[in-house]
Amino acid sequence: MRFSTGLAAAAVMMLAGPAAWAQEAAPASTATFAATEWRTVAAENLLVIDTNKGRILVELAPEIAPGHVERIRLLAGRGFYDGLVWHRVIDQFMAQTGDPLGTGDGQSPYPDLKAEFTFRRDGQTPFTAVAAPAGAALGFLHSLPVQTQPDALMATTADHKVHAWGLYCPGVAGMARDEAPDSANSQFFLMRQPYPALDKRYTIWGRVVAGLDVVRALKASPNPDGIVTGPDRMTRVRAASDLAEAERPTVQVLDTTSARFRALADAARQAKGADFSVCDIDLPVQVAGAAAA
Repeated sequence: MRFSTGLAAAAVMMLAGPAAWAQEAAPASTATFAATEWRTVAAENLLVIDTNKGRILVELAPEIAPGHVERIRLLAGRGFYDGLVWHRVIDQFMAQTGDPLGTGDGQSPYPDLKAEFTFRRDGQTPFTAVAAPAGAALGFLHSLPVQTQPDALMATTADHKVHAWGLYCPGVAGMARDEAPDSANSQFFLMRQPYPALDKRYTIWGRVVAGLDVVRALKASPNPDGIVTGPDRMTRVRAASDLAEAERPTVQVLDTTSARFRALADAARQAKGADFSVCDIDLPVQVAGAAAA
């Protein structure tokens, strides 16, 4: 329940293939970055996940999944996630949590959520394109990798918007569900590696901007079902806006509208050539403020 076992097994087989998928470009040095090249993540859109292995910081994406972001904020604010285990962790795939039973069969007392697999984008959406394959555009909405129909189609639609969806790159946060599309509730997963077969099938609500090393350090299961014996756990989960000022971290991400970002994207495309993926772009991040609780 709450994330297909068959899909997880297929992911293990698929991700065990090309070793290049596990390779990531080294983060760019930020020593020479100007203050204007950074974008500060709003405190209400920064989820602080403290675990026994360290801190994970997730930038929420209310523009693409408002209902799911609202649920995450609600549950975090009420302490629902505090103490819950990472009950399913599959190396080279994802880490899943959010079940009060710790078995994969539990959920919050709130109603299930309507799926938000895609969203509508207009010219005001903060999207930065980095590649334009035929009939599409690839880029970023803040820190989240996104694929969308091209801007030119906006003139042909009644609402002057086009379809777009998040992409399951490393660090992307998705909502677990049963077979029914509208069955997500409280369980979620964080990607340890890319897995594009999940695109448009599971709602994306954010992305890890710091602490991906922690996600990858969580104890994984050796079994195909991914169920962990003696799992790691979350100790406290809060939106940064719900923390006292002295406990609140500040996160800045390279602004995707900056010339620095454009140079970073160009370098990634040139390095990868025909194998380029938007997942190859590693956004520089700097974190200041409180240490993990």
